[in-house]
Order: sequence, then C-alpha cells, then structure tokens
Amino acid sequence: MLIGLEIKNFAIVSNLSTEWHSGMTAITGETGAGKSIAIDALSLCLGERAEASAVRPGTDKAEVSAQFDLSNLPLAHAFLEENMLNNDDNECLLRRVVCKNGRSKSYINGGPVTAAQLKELGQYLISIHGQHAHQHLLKAEHQLQLLDAYAGHHNLVNAVSQRYKQFADLQKEFKQLEQQQQQQAAQKQLLEYQVAELDEFALQADEFEQIEAEHYKLSNSQTILQVCQRELQHLYENDEQNACSIIQHSAQQFTELAQYDESLASVATLLSEAAVQVEEASREVRNYTEQADLDPQRLTEVENRLSGAMDLARKHHIKPQELVGFHQTIAQELESISNNSSRLEQLEGEIEHALEDYQNASEQLSASRHQYANTLNGLISESMANLSMENGVFEIALTAQNDRAPNSLGFDNVSFLVSTNPGQPLQPLAKVASGGELSRISLAIQVIIAQKVTTPTLIFDEVDVGISGPTAAAVGKLLRQLGKSTQVICVTHLPQVASSAHQQFFVAKEIADGETFTHMLALNKDGRVNEIARLLGGDNISKTAKANAKELIKAHG
Repeated sequence: MLIGLEIKNFAIVSNLSTEWHSGMTAITGETGAGKSIAIDALSLCLGERAEASAVRPGTDKAEVSAQFDLSNLPLAHAFLEENMLNNDDNECLLRRVVCKNGRSKSYINGGPVTAAQLKELGQYLISIHGQHAHQHLLKAEHQLQLLDAYAGHHNLVNAVSQRYKQFADLQKEFKQLEQQQQQQAAQKQLLEYQVAELDEFALQADEFEQIEAEHYKLSNSQTILQVCQRELQHLYENDEQNACSIIQHSAQQFTELAQYDESLASVATLLSEAAVQVEEASREVRNYTEQADLDPQRLTEVENRLSGAMDLARKHHIKPQELVGFHQTIAQELESISNNSSRLEQLEGEIEHALEDYQNASEQLSASRHQYANTLNGLISESMANLSMENGVFEIALTAQNDRAPNSLGFDNVSFLVSTNPGQPLQPLAKVASGGELSRISLAIQVIIAQKVTTPTLIFDEVDVGISGPTAAAVGKLLRQLGKSTQVICVTHLPQVASSAHQQFFVAKEIADGETFTHMLALNKDGRVNEIARLLGGDNISKTAKANAKELIKAHG
C-alpha cells in the first residue's frame, strides 16, 4: 500500500509531500490544474521512461520518492531479498532522480537499481488504469491478457509459452541447417573429392620432411660414396702414405723426445689419441661404404612421393608441410556437413514431439480459459447492470484455431461481445458500444479483475470519462466497495465519485512571479463539502450546492 509520496521539481510541481491511507481516495481539481500529476510521478517512480521534459524549468533535476507498506506482500519481499535490497521492517522506499539532460538514476531502499528493476517490483505494488484503458479493451491481445489475469492460471500460460519457445527454437535450428545444407551441396561435392584424393595419397605427419631429407641423400649418394672411398684411402688404407700412419709415426717421435724433455710427453699422448680417433673414423667410413646401397628404384619412389606432395600443395595453395593439417581440417568440415543430414532427421522427430507438447499445453490452457470466461460473463453482465446498463449482456467468445501457426499465447482467439439493448445480437465491442458505454464496460471489467488480482493499490485515472448522473453514483459505489479490500486512488471530475471516497485531495494551480505552481491538499470535512459543491455547481458555491454535497457524502456513511 502506498503510504507516502514526495515530489520535487517535477513538471509544474515545485515541492509536494503527501500521505496516503487505505480505502478509497479521490483526487479532484480544476481542469488543467494537474490532477494526474501524482500518478505521472508515481509512474516515473515505478520505472516508466524518464524524459528531460519531466524536470521543472529552471532546475537541475526532478526527484520522486514513494514509500510503501509491504505487509502481506510476499512477492515484493521475495524480490527485495533476491536482489539484496530488503529492509528490516515492512516498508520500502522507491526513488527516481531525473537530470535535465534526460538521464536518470533509480534507487530501492537507498540502493542503486535499474529502471527495469523498479518496474519489476512495481508490478507487485500498484496497478494503474489510465484514461485510455477502454481503448485497449478493443484489442484482442489485451482482452486475452485480462481473461488470463482474472483466471490466474500463470502456470498454464507459462507452460504454453515455454513449449512454444522449445518448438520455435527447434524450427529455427531446422531451417538454419536446411539452408546450410542447400548452400553446402556444391561445397560437399568438392570436399568429398578433395578428401578422397588426400585419403588416397595418405601423407603422414612429418612424412614430407622425412622424404625430402631422404631424397636429398639418395640424389647425392654417388658423390657421397666416391668421396668416402677416396678419403678412406687418405685416412687409413693407402699403403704408401695415410693420415693414420703419419700421426702414429709422429706420436712415436715425440715419445722418444719426451725422454729428453718431459713437457713433450703431453704432445705424444695427444697424437696417440688422435691416431686412435682417425683409425675409429676410418672404420666407420669403411662400414658406411660397405653398407651403402645405390638403389635407383628407391630414388624413383621417393621422387614420385615428393613430387606428389608438392603437386597437392600447389593445388590447394599451401605449403607441402601444411598438407596433413589441411587434410584433417577439410575432413572435419565434410563430417560436419554430413552430420547436418542426420541432425535434420533427428530434428524432424523432436519438432513433432515439441508440437504435441505445445498442443497439449494449449488445450489445457484453453479449457481453463473457457471455465473462467463463463464466470466472467455473469459477473461483468451483473456489473454492467449496476452501471445503468440494465439490459446489457456480456460474453467472452473463445474459438480454437488449431490449424494456425503456434504462438506463445496458445491457439485461442478471443473476442469480447456485448449486447446493450433487448433483442440486439451479441457483437464485438467496437461495433456496438458507444464511448460512454465502452468506458463503463471497461471500468466494470477492471474492478472485477482487480478483485481477483492481488495488487495492493489500484489507481484509476479519470476512467469515469463519459458518464454522469446515476451511472456516476454507481461507479462511485463500486470503487468505494473495492476500497474495502484494496487501496483505491481515483482521479475524477464527478461529484458522485468523489463523494464516495473515504478521503480526498484537491489539486490547485497558481501563478506567482511568472511561474506556475501546483499544490495538492488533503481536504478535511468542510473542505470536501466545498469541493464537491464546486463540482456540482461551479465556482460560485451556493447553499443548495453545499447541502447537496453534504447529502452525497452522508449517503456513504
């Protein structure tokens, strides 16, 4: 329940602080005084779009704060706790600041939040029915929302929405894969050829480097063998003179000289070791030449393999060393394209199953809608009679269109039908109801649904436009009755409605020093009599008007 509202530098309001109570509160005032200013400010505080025009001219920022009592509001408490914004008591303070550049800041219990969070919390606190609510009543989607709100079958609505989303997501995936498959048909054919060619060649990891090295060796094998044989002669096998015998001879000479000078012994040792190394090297060269195999056939095989790898690399515009990685990449791409076909087949079954789930959920929702529609038909028809439409008949027509494309609301088509005169057939609202009748029907529906929807505060912004006389009295009675269980705030210009309220605010506008100011005053008993008398007879308040005003107020106890 709203218990406090403070407004600073908002539109034509300079500074306003008001306290609010349970029951029905009427807001009245002269035309153009800004009777809806409190509702506009509340809307801003509840997350509506902020605009620079909301800031009072000549000031830097507008600020609106709204205080609520959260007693018996578990959903609001749950939201605050989930977002770590809860207080120790049962009260909650919402605050919105709008700068003159249009930027805004939002707070809940002093903590910074987004406008979306304000709006989410606001749905548990206030429901605002604006001046043009009856125009929305002509839209089929809004009619369906009203029926679902009264029925309160949120689980069924959510189930249909979720089943539809699953179905839509699967269909989207199917269409995307189908398009990909069509686009990839030519690519698949090319990939199949390329992969088959590379599979047949079957180049292994690091194989190109190995055959490249082997080819280099084989192509130079004759030179290698000739040089090895020649150098073996020089090192060891030449009988006349070779490196090994020369080193051995020198080692012997320095060994003999070491008898005269010991410092030459190390030279003799080094030469002896060198002779051993030369002999060992000669042995390895001999073994190499004996095992060397000049195999022209193997050279041809290696040349062919090397040439094949280089041809494939040129064909795919890559380096030969990249062939193995390229082969793996296009093989995976081909496998992915091939898998699309099997996934498409799998998706067909999943889509069929999802559609069945959606249809089952929609059927359950439709059955519940029919049940509550029958209840609403009687209640709204009765309420229309109380609003001076004694012969009015209201009916919610629900028709199932099982053949239409699935959507998040189910397959029901809804139409609000009405007959306002005896013998007149039921027809859609837009064809039958006049502006005043439509306004009354809209109010009847809003009040009935409000009794079912657990919003602690209901605001009606001039929803009584187009009605007067006995009908206005009936509207006032209806709102006062609603105020027994719910906080009702009503902006009105009708004395019959204003007199039905438990308390009343008067909105006045004044001009001082070239500036416009709006004030909102809580009226005492005498103040209410004078204001209702003004509504009855105009600015010149007569004794008769005052007497009539007192009677109107007294009629409600």
